[in-house]
Amino acid sequence: MELLVLLNALVTRLLFVLHSLIGVWRVTEVKKEPKYWLLALLNLLLCLETGLTLKFKQGKGYKWFSPAIFLYLISTVPSLWLLETHRETQARVFVSQLSTVCETVWTLGLHQTFLLLLIIGRWLLPIGGEITRDQLSQLLLMFVGTAADILEFTSETLEVENVRHNHALVYAILCVWTWSMLQFPLDLAVQHIGCKLSVSSTRVPTLLLCRHSADLWNIGISLFIQDGPFLVLRLILMSYFKVINQMLVFFTAKNILVVMLQLYRLIVLSLDFRASLQYLPSSRIGGVSCCPCEPNDTTLPPRDGDTDMRECTAIPLEDSPVPSEYQ
Repeated sequence: MELLVLLNALVTRLLFVLHSLIGVWRVTEVKKEPKYWLLALLNLLLCLETGLTLKFKQGKGYKWFSPAIFLYLISTVPSLWLLETHRETQARVFVSQLSTVCETVWTLGLHQTFLLLLIIGRWLLPIGGEITRDQLSQLLLMFVGTAADILEFTSETLEVENVRHNHALVYAILCVWTWSMLQFPLDLAVQHIGCKLSVSSTRVPTLLLCRHSADLWNIGISLFIQDGPFLVLRLILMSYFKVINQMLVFFTAKNILVVMLQLYRLIVLSLDFRASLQYLPSSRIGGVSCCPCEPNDTTLPPRDGDTDMRECTAIPLEDSPVPSEYQ
């Protein structure tokens, strides 16, 4: 089993390095300058991470974060930036219709294989002890939908001719695309943050994060990393730059709907949690509270004349009436 873990760790990182080198090779072919081979040195970071992971983690993954995925992004994203900006330049200085078509196919193919390899690589990478296989399957399903949306965003916006002629707009789209890729190394969307809170620190926001950390992270990803930025940029394209087509309108409406549903979900979670906190039991054993998101594992043998139940007092919310039995 340990041999299989090591093999998966090595093979996955080897695929990352190989795909990154293909991207660097394509940049040197397009730019006709050998100096761009220096981008391959970024893979040294991934090689260093591989050695440290094999030595200290025996090839297993880390909690909440995947350094291998993050370093793969670092080694590959610059090549895709250069290819996309070169296409923008070539749109202004037309050389050959055939070369333009081939370059477009190559760049789109690198985008597609990049996203696919992120998902397959996350699947192949050995998991750590903090994430279960069920959580990993949920994460991979989320990544499939995320990758499809990101690919549609870049292909739908960067293929518009008016966009290609605008330097600032191309860079803005690539910045939003790069920002959206940062969600792939993170596993917080399927993992709950454990909490052991003292009685004096039982604040509603802290307890809400403790109980619904995975849900809140999903909402945050949608609002601040993916659908939110995508919506803002698409609205700018439509309103300021007058770029309007059927697909752009459809995906703008889709982003609006997702943002509204995520805000609605946040309100529902907050209201339900507030209702559940109206009389929150708080353990006084060992100064640790009974957090609603995680049971307290502290157990003490009952004393003579006592029951085998912990003493818990109600912590009512502010402005909430206290029942007579707690007064």
